[in-house]
Amino acid sequence: MTSLRIFQTEIEEIHNREVSKQRIQATLEREKEKEHKPSYKGKAKEEPPVTTSAIPTDGSDVGTGRAGMQEIEEHILTLLISQNVPDYDLARDQIAALLTQHNGEYVLRIGQQPSATELFSGDLTDESEGWSGTPRTVEHIDILRKKVIKVVEEVGGKTSVLFEAKTGHPRISLLLRLPPPNVSLTPEVRCAVVGNVDSGKSTTLGVLTRGALDDGRGRARVGLFRHKHELETGRTSSVGMEILGFGPSGAPILPSTAHSSDPDVMRREKMGWEEISIQAAKIVSFIDLAGHERYLKTTLYGLTSGAPSCVILMVGANAGLIGMSKEHLAIALALSVPVVVCITKIDMTPPNVLAETKKQVVKILKSPGCRKTPVFVNSVETAVEISTSFGTERICPIFQISNVTGEGLDFVRTFLNLLPSSEADTEKFAVDQPLEYSITEVWSVPYVGTVVNGIMNAGSIKAGDAVLLGPDSNGNYQTTVIKSMQRKRANVTSAEAGQCVSLALKRIRRAAVRKGMVLVNKTDVAPRAIRQFEGQVLILYHNTTLQKNYQAMLHCGAVRQTVRIVGMDHPQGVLRTGDRATVQFEFISHPEFVKEGMKLLFREGKTKGLGVITKLL
Repeated sequence: MTSLRIFQTEIEEIHNREVSKQRIQATLEREKEKEHKPSYKGKAKEEPPVTTSAIPTDGSDVGTGRAGMQEIEEHILTLLISQNVPDYDLARDQIAALLTQHNGEYVLRIGQQPSATELFSGDLTDESEGWSGTPRTVEHIDILRKKVIKVVEEVGGKTSVLFEAKTGHPRISLLLRLPPPNVSLTPEVRCAVVGNVDSGKSTTLGVLTRGALDDGRGRARVGLFRHKHELETGRTSSVGMEILGFGPSGAPILPSTAHSSDPDVMRREKMGWEEISIQAAKIVSFIDLAGHERYLKTTLYGLTSGAPSCVILMVGANAGLIGMSKEHLAIALALSVPVVVCITKIDMTPPNVLAETKKQVVKILKSPGCRKTPVFVNSVETAVEISTSFGTERICPIFQISNVTGEGLDFVRTFLNLLPSSEADTEKFAVDQPLEYSITEVWSVPYVGTVVNGIMNAGSIKAGDAVLLGPDSNGNYQTTVIKSMQRKRANVTSAEAGQCVSLALKRIRRAAVRKGMVLVNKTDVAPRAIRQFEGQVLILYHNTTLQKNYQAMLHCGAVRQTVRIVGMDHPQGVLRTGDRATVQFEFISHPEFVKEGMKLLFREGKTKGLGVITKLL
């Protein structure tokens, strides 16, 4: 019996191998095209490559992580202190280079820093071991802070203080941030919010994005609901989208009436997305998913199609990790998305129940299925340090919050403000590849026509581009032109891989588009629509046996369709819980656009399976 962990590592390997193959293939094809194309006169000027010569380029800053960065930071601070003008200019260039390398934001730490293990375990004292960096006095730190603020302003950015300690080991963490030139370049972090029914998902998002605290009677979530029945039952049943913007100074952008207590004012006074995106230097998009068991299919779709960079799992302190929370946690782990846990309602929970809940959460996170290191975030410093490192290492931050008293919400805001943006993940989203845009929602907008929303998986796109849309039910693609595009409801003219944009399509009927279709570059040969494919799968749970002709709902990126098993390489021809096999699937109603190396989840009732596509038949 294969363990989930081993299987996941193998899936990752297959996925990475296939993706790199496809990328090499695409690059070769583009080279060929270039050779055939005649060169035009008056070609657009090619931009000179940006040189960041000030930073040591011996690979030290990439491989060594924090230690290498500490040397660079110390070097910059030494240059700033010296009275020479050339040194000051060099320091400014280095800070500018640091900011461009880290997508326009960087956390600069001055003074001695504690070791991460001591900080995360929660028993940090001035006597703890492992402090690193140059010790500095409070006056020294003040002088440096003023210099850094001046330099960053000269580069065109803003500086804000994240955390400051004046006793023991004096230290300070500063956030340096460049405001983006326009809305189409604002870095965005996508977070999916999951958890059991009544764990406080919509309420927490309402409080985070509107700024007003809850009254304990569901006032904060009213503005988030999209349907009448959601208002009546208080249960989310669709995939809601909410955004929280952070300004260049690192402060959250909230409506001006954030402190009013009148429910009508609260429902009306919602900041438009355009307003937020114009002011924001970073946007956190929350995908508010449904907790109820009946809506599991919707929640699964939101998790696979939304490509979130982290999953926020809400746990009610009074109830603990029950019901669908475990299911959601299992799905997040299966898709290998980093997880953050929020324990809500700590104001109404008796201390002994809260302690039980914390114990249970820690136990589940440490169990062999999860193998994560839980870290309770009880200080701003922990929130700052953990936000930059939790994705790469197997760390799971745990926040304890109350939406009524507002306790712990500042840590969550600090954490969200510093999360690395989704587009920065070049492993997942490559800009230099041919266009691929998967459709996750379709609308018909009066006087505009058909509008689709989705994620740019690869490449870049501009308004006015001719593209192919498909595959339709016969596996054909049709051409269309992009009339206009919006990102977070603000008009933009171009978009690159990793961004979430909506496009208006020319001369396409609403009925001709469905979720899971893709937009690709217009070429002579349209991509092949796939009806049958082969994949390696692991059955996570099934109460009896799976045989040939078994049908299940398959989720694979934005594709969601029922598939039938047409063959398997298992000797008995049946699969049970914990078995893995190479299985041939067939889409039941129409062909789809899938590629080798894509991860898939399939489920039917309580049956769940996880796998990866290895071959298109």
